[in-house]
Amino acid sequence: MGLLDGKNALVFGVANDHSIAWGISRAMHEHGAQLAFSYASEALERRVRPLAESVGSDFIELCDVADDKQIEAVFTKAAKRLGSIDVLVHAVAYADREDLKGDFHMTSRSGFHLAMDISVFSFIALARAALPLMKPGGSMLTLSYYGGQKVVPNYNVMGVAKAALEATTRYLAADLGPRDIRVNAISAGPIRTLSAAGVSGFKRMHREFSAFAPLRKNITIEDIGGAAVWLASDLASKVTGEVLFVDSGYNILGIPDIEEGQN
Repeated sequence: MGLLDGKNALVFGVANDHSIAWGISRAMHEHGAQLAFSYASEALERRVRPLAESVGSDFIELCDVADDKQIEAVFTKAAKRLGSIDVLVHAVAYADREDLKGDFHMTSRSGFHLAMDISVFSFIALARAALPLMKPGGSMLTLSYYGGQKVVPNYNVMGVAKAALEATTRYLAADLGPRDIRVNAISAGPIRTLSAAGVSGFKRMHREFSAFAPLRKNITIEDIGGAAVWLASDLASKVTGEVLFVDSGYNILGIPDIEEGQN
């Protein structure tokens, strides 16, 4: 018996087999969920379609989350093909590369609007579109990062967007709780994904992370997948509005202890 047997999960944000969204999808498949996918651009279809087919999914639809008509079209198709949705996964974020390096105060107005629209408002838009299809006991999940709570070099406007996303998670949880729908975020430690590559200095941060984190281990997409399965399952039926850290304990630190064992 899988923790998600009989549940339908619609996943936004898979880009390739290194995506956190793919780690979540694979874990949910292993626990019995029937998966449906949306990809962000035609250029990504050649990567996403084989992955979706490998877990038995034939619902693979294009959706630019900045376009309300495309969002409506995906959920109209989901209603016809799936009937209902138990799990919504929002793993979508974007900022201009130029806004992810240098000084935060140099963020452009257009760059700020873009990051907030794609990384934050899209979760609201997808939640609203999914609501008519979601059964009581449903679960909505999004992905955050510690840079939304503390300053991380070069994360800049994306840190502000993640802070807004975490607040959005709480407000959606309050809105949808009376309908028995839960909304949570997972704050993942640094993982080498396509989007992370756009953050200046990320490779160094990822390389040194395991020397500082209490568990002395890097984070994998499988780690995030396990947490997502739990949050989407009935085991977490009374958990909503939370930001769950999956970061080997890094978030509990004040000043990292550079030399292991040093007092």
